[in-house]
Amino acid sequence: MTWVALSLGSNIEPVVNFQSCLDALLLKFNDLSLSSVFESEAIGFEGDNFLNMVVAFDTEMPLEALIKTVKKIEDDCGRDRTQPRFSGRTLDIDVLLYGDKIGICSGIELPRPEITENAFVLWPLSQLSERRKHPALKQSYKQLWESYHKETQHLWPVDFEWHGRKISTELKG
Repeated sequence: MTWVALSLGSNIEPVVNFQSCLDALLLKFNDLSLSSVFESEAIGFEGDNFLNMVVAFDTEMPLEALIKTVKKIEDDCGRDRTQPRFSGRTLDIDVLLYGDKIGICSGIELPRPEITENAFVLWPLSQLSERRKHPALKQSYKQLWESYHKETQHLWPVDFEWHGRKISTELKG
């Protein structure tokens, strides 16, 4: 079995798209670990805020098949692939980690650079795997989050429920 981490992001009907995505992932992978859901400002363009989270699970599915599966889920949620890279999204799913693979694998860079670049990826990933180590940097995700310059990107946990299960609760400061 291979441990996989995916990041989810949406700023177009994000609650509906996250729920649809989680339903589809649950049908394929059964036992999902879910981070809190975070709201963050759009980065790289002016737009509505995004919801973001990380989902992790073990799978025997080969990486190429996993990539096809997540692209189909994106498409089923109305993903428009003709839009610019920095634009609104119905659903964006990125494979962050596939075991300890490093380098260009099946056309994607692993581990994804967004892990250390974006708070909306690193904070939720650190919730699910604080002791796991980044395969290239050899630091735990907890250590990476603790050393991250948090003032550079603003995000906050928000209330989110899926099938009556409270996934996250907004933290009161």
